[in-house]
Amino acid sequence: MTTKILALTDALGNLTRFRLMPGNRFDSIGVAPLIDGIEFGALLADKAFDNNDIVADLNERGAKIAISQHPRRAKPIPLDTEMHKWRHLIDWHESD
Repeated sequence: MTTKILALTDALGNLTRFRLMPGNRFDSIGVAPLIDGIEFGALLADKAFDNNDIVADLNERGAKIAISQHPRRAKPIPLDTEMHKWRHLIDWHESD
């Protein structure tokens, strides 16, 4: 059995919230509870979070979208590439 850790950090990379999930769940499932009740200006994430519901929520909030897009996305959305470069500060993958 595997486990996923979804983490929400502030602009400085300080942990603000996290969620433990089964490893076989889609990452995007855990986003809504992480961002519920929090005001923020942008969400930086990888393409696992490229989800129409997440994008719609960000648009409603007026937040910038800095999410890598899935190659199968029919209509690309604007990506703030300069902001997205900072995602590496918190993105971590366990090596095998």
